Amino acid sequence: MSTHPLHDYIAARIGDRVKDRRVVVIYDERKEYTAFFDEILAAAGDGDLPVGQFGSRKASVVRFEGSFLELRYAVESTTGGDNIEDVVIYLPGVRRDEEGSLLLEIEKLGTHYAQPPLQQMARLTLRKRFTDVAIDDLVKNRTLNYGDFAALASDPGTTDGASILKGIFGQSDSITLVASWIVDEGHDAEIQAKGAVEEFQRTVEAKLGLVLADEPTLARLRSNVARYILANEFRLDLTGAAPTSITSVQATTTESHERAIRKIAESLRETKHAEAYEKLADQIQGDLGLDELSVSGGGLGSIDTFRFEERAVVRECFRLIASGNAASAKALSDARSHSFWIERDPARKAVWEACRLMLEMDGLARRVEGTISKANGKAEKWIDRYTRDQGDDRGWYRLDQAQRQLETLLAVIDDEDLDEKAVAAIRSAYDRVARKMAEGFIQVYAAGGWTVPGVMHQTAIWSEFVAKQRKPVALIVVDAMRYEIGLELAARLEKLGEVKLVPAIAALPSITPIGMAALLPGASSSFSVVEKHGKLGVQIDDRFMHNRESRVQYLQAKIPGVVTARLSDVVAWSSATKKKLAGAQVVVVLSSEIDEAGESTENRYARSIMGGVVADVARALQRLASVGVENSVITADHGHLFFGSEREDSMRLEAPGGDKVELHRRCWIGRGGATPPGSVRVSGAKLGYASDLDVVLPASVSVFKSGGDLAYHHGGASLQELVIPLITVHLRGDVMQKVEKNAVSVKLGFDAVTNRIFSVEISLGGGSGGMFAEARRVRPVAICDGREVGSAKMTSNGAVEDGVVVVEPGKAINVAFLLSDDQIKTLKIQMLDADTDAVLYASPDAIPVRLGV
Repeated sequence: MSTHPLHDYIAARIGDRVKDRRVVVIYDERKEYTAFFDEILAAAGDGDLPVGQFGSRKASVVRFEGSFLELRYAVESTTGGDNIEDVVIYLPGVRRDEEGSLLLEIEKLGTHYAQPPLQQMARLTLRKRFTDVAIDDLVKNRTLNYGDFAALASDPGTTDGASILKGIFGQSDSITLVASWIVDEGHDAEIQAKGAVEEFQRTVEAKLGLVLADEPTLARLRSNVARYILANEFRLDLTGAAPTSITSVQATTTESHERAIRKIAESLRETKHAEAYEKLADQIQGDLGLDELSVSGGGLGSIDTFRFEERAVVRECFRLIASGNAASAKALSDARSHSFWIERDPARKAVWEACRLMLEMDGLARRVEGTISKANGKAEKWIDRYTRDQGDDRGWYRLDQAQRQLETLLAVIDDEDLDEKAVAAIRSAYDRVARKMAEGFIQVYAAGGWTVPGVMHQTAIWSEFVAKQRKPVALIVVDAMRYEIGLELAARLEKLGEVKLVPAIAALPSITPIGMAALLPGASSSFSVVEKHGKLGVQIDDRFMHNRESRVQYLQAKIPGVVTARLSDVVAWSSATKKKLAGAQVVVVLSSEIDEAGESTENRYARSIMGGVVADVARALQRLASVGVENSVITADHGHLFFGSEREDSMRLEAPGGDKVELHRRCWIGRGGATPPGSVRVSGAKLGYASDLDVVLPASVSVFKSGGDLAYHHGGASLQELVIPLITVHLRGDVMQKVEKNAVSVKLGFDAVTNRIFSVEISLGGGSGGMFAEARRVRPVAICDGREVGSAKMTSNGAVEDGVVVVEPGKAINVAFLLSDDQIKTLKIQMLDADTDAVLYASPDAIPVRLGV
């Protein structure tokens, strides 16, 4: 006997129950399955206990004929022994007694069905021929029985009575069908030719509640449906009154219609429809006359229907920050910072990342300000508070780190939404807290005799660290690398070898000639800041040094065979540099990029260089290890203060006058003169120098009137200027970057980089071992001539921490880069393993850089 889809589906479901429980008792009070069992028994043939086919399972069939006694007797042969056989017991017209079934013992042997839902069974089989709207109408019709549904589910090779739309789109789900139709005109001709327009109108009315008048074209119909969906999603998400223009669009009236509207709109924003949705939403936004003035950002909900909403919300966030209401701004930002529109535009990601960093800075500023009073009268306690790195109680350095990250980002954002008042408010908060830190620390530092017990002094670094390292050893000195940048570097190196970081305190005044000399051999036993022949310098033993040349000569005399190199040369790693460093027992690598940029270039460029030095030092260490220099000490001559803007006139102090030897923005060195209000004088003798010189320092974050308008300063006695990182590193000789082919796939989507913020799409590739079973930590970078010139700052999943993004198997992620060098002509994209620095992807060709195009 031939069967049909409904029969096969029901039989298979019963067969699954038989397979699991052996005995299945079916109560069919409404006799909806009588025809089904007629079909089963007709195919089973004659016999005392016929055997029916239930999917892939055979089972004896016992049908209730009015006597429970006879039924029990009939099944006794299959259920009464030790080996229970498969049996299906069918009771038409019988309702199961919930309290005491007459077949309780038999049910306990297996399981029971109490009135299986015929409509549900039918719905699942009808999907092959009908849309869900048509199915809804069919199953609501209580006059349809098993035979009717069986006929509807059968496919005799004709479309009469079946869904035309189902045949055209190949799917029965109306939500998916409508979403596909809205963004794709490809089926319009077929819909028109097959006369399915009316069915489509019925579908839209049933699912969405939109009553459509006869339209001359499907294009017009599409426009009306799309406007209805997007306008109502927008209206439903508002927390206040809707703009007047929205009232021209029919409103929804039922929860089911609202759910359908939201589901379609959400599906339209998915990746496969994203480009089409962007154009569609912009068109409807324009048709309805919606813009940032239509609704306040605070009156919008959490859904990003139209482009203007994202801008309105971020403007509201900035307004709240400017007014001191960071808590409300954070709540709004958290709800909307993963907007569809943000993901479509890297520049918008940058604006929202700036907002996030402002809020982070606000929170950090409040926390640091609240704990400054808890740092007691000892300088070592202040340094501990500044440098501690313990979970949620991380030190005050985090405020400096967040400020550097924010100012780096602000320097490249050119957007009218970036509220100057919000920026000013956050900068003011940072300045206020930095001032309190500086004023408090210089007081306790002076009270403690300008010494900090328990904290390594800069002059002891060579004798206590460099000299005691196993040879060969490298000393890498990064000019102006303050403590928080050193922390970032140490975190970058942790996966490559053994790394230890401790704070050290720089010599006063915190300027390059003093700090660089303090790191030389012999400084721990003999170190003085002196003047000779009108020049300021350092004397170690009987040797006077006032510039780089004299310091190098002294070093070569003290350490025969020492090799010096610039960081840029080691990063470039030419054959000449390799030959120079191979076999050396002591290598001194100097980096002046941070200080030179801060002193002589615009703020924007200087900030971007600071982050790049971290990557350059990491690469340099790998290159040194490859020629046998596996042990390194990394430190700085001094730190720095770097504010968001130049010091105002009220923050500029008169110079002391007198016999000036040198005057810098944050220190005066000489003899005599006055001690201006807001400054502190300390004699060279109190600093431990055999010198008649005095040092005068601002007692806060002020500067002396020494010319120039820079926001970058050092020379003083703030924590940011004096606390320097001291990092010891042991790398293995095999840490040079390895290559793991095809581990990561990258889609650029552009032919040239035309903006300092640009985006690429990355995903895990197949490689030699197929798709990765686990997520992978990846460090995306932009490279030019071996130097890192750009790094990841934002992704479609949110902010990037320490330049590392997590890529899940089978999921693409958009990564926004921030270019740190706008002078380069080309670059290459690399994807590095965050733990090993192995190259997982490298651009096959150089990518042109045409900024401003």
